[in-house]
Amino acid sequence: MRREVKIGLTGIVALVLLFFGMKFLKGMKLFNTNDTYYIQFKDAKALSKSSTVYADGFNIGIVSNVSYDYNHPGNVIVAISVNRNVKIPHGTIAALDEAMLGGCTLNMTMGPNPADRYMPGDTIVGTAANGLMGAITGAMPQVELVLAHVDSLIQTLNTLAQNPNLAQTLQNAETLTASLNESSKRLNTLLGKDIPQMTTTFNKAGENVATLTDNLTQLDLQSTLGRVNTTMDNLQATTEKLNRKDGSLGMLLNDTALYGNLNSTVNSATNLLEDLKQNPQRYVHISLIGRKAK
Repeated sequence: MRREVKIGLTGIVALVLLFFGMKFLKGMKLFNTNDTYYIQFKDAKALSKSSTVYADGFNIGIVSNVSYDYNHPGNVIVAISVNRNVKIPHGTIAALDEAMLGGCTLNMTMGPNPADRYMPGDTIVGTAANGLMGAITGAMPQVELVLAHVDSLIQTLNTLAQNPNLAQTLQNAETLTASLNESSKRLNTLLGKDIPQMTTTFNKAGENVATLTDNLTQLDLQSTLGRVNTTMDNLQATTEKLNRKDGSLGMLLNDTALYGNLNSTVNSATNLLEDLKQNPQRYVHISLIGRKAK
């Protein structure tokens, strides 16, 4: 055999091995025919060939081709090659979910009735899943709004921190805190010692009041009030007698002449005592001569 023929046959074998090797590296089984289905999407979200196809999170095949649907602008056709043992029921949802670090995954949520299923070559309507990246994208306007408020808050804090009165305010707050701590200690002492003593005193006072009330209820108030009324009547009768001029006390209290005579008598007695002190010889005669001794 010629040398050129050997080189040609070797090249053909190498190309065949390279072709099947690439198929193998892409995840395609070399000696097993898979079923092909088509999924129509509005946006492929950068889905690439050889991407894994999941059914409820389980690997069932790969993406064999991604092409633009020129017959229906605005749509993308994704061809998937799945194991022929996988039956895709009607009602299956094919969703594209963007990964956080780039790329896209295709996940199929199977329908409830396996008997009513798609046939190989049928087209399935796909949808876009709002995964983590979709949620982050939707939240960006709110995040920007929050960041604006945070920036304003930081500026306000910087202005407050540069205010020279802040240090004095903090010092006053520290002093106030120390005063509150001291007041708290005193209040605890009051509640722990003085209040129980006051409570005991109030309890004793209450007991005394209760005892006094019991004693008052036991008194014969009607008899006592009768005696008080009798005493008041006697006092009124005595007062009337004092006001009458025909009695001794009435004459003594109401006769001005008698008062004048008594006053004159007192004055005379006073003058007599004064004269007795100044001139005792007028009233007492003492003779030491001529007395006989006994």
